[in-house]
Amino acid sequence: MNQLDTRLAKLARQGDRAAFAELVELYKEKIYHLAYRMLQNRHEAEEIVQETFLRVYTNLDRFDEEQKFSTWIYRIGTNLCIDRLRKRKVNYSLDAEMGEGEGNDWYSTLPSREETPDQQVLLSETRSQIRDSIETLPEKYKAVVILRYLQDLSLQEISEVLSMPVTTIKTRLHRGREFLRKKLEQVL
Repeated sequence: MNQLDTRLAKLARQGDRAAFAELVELYKEKIYHLAYRMLQNRHEAEEIVQETFLRVYTNLDRFDEEQKFSTWIYRIGTNLCIDRLRKRKVNYSLDAEMGEGEGNDWYSTLPSREETPDQQVLLSETRSQIRDSIETLPEKYKAVVILRYLQDLSLQEISEVLSMPVTTIKTRLHRGREFLRKKLEQVL
């Protein structure tokens, strides 16, 4: 994938619109899921996807081909989400983000392996509580936890995305897990 990404980025840099469209196809869902996990708002996540690809397009000349394209695009998307969260912080309300079906994300559309309705309800409530707990994570832990467990990035990739040492990522991941464990012990 890395070689394909780099080749497509080179072609897009030279003005090949089809190559850029292919990059969009490869990454739009991944960036959307990252943004939705961080922002908990479909509309804002869609805006982040558009803004990410706009930034990618306008900054293709800055892309270092020695670097993984996925790391570069995740860094752009993550930074845009963090900026959005900082702007939102001023008047943050737990109720404000829930609107027209916002509670329905791709987790809730997964088919259940549970056989009884009681087990399905319990599983759904547990997922909801985990999602809500992730939403309450302090900003510095939230991005690391989402990139690691929901986007399945390695510690090295997260380090590159967030421009932090791997040791800092490990520390924040550990503290984020501890925060979630304590939070979930209170509700489960």
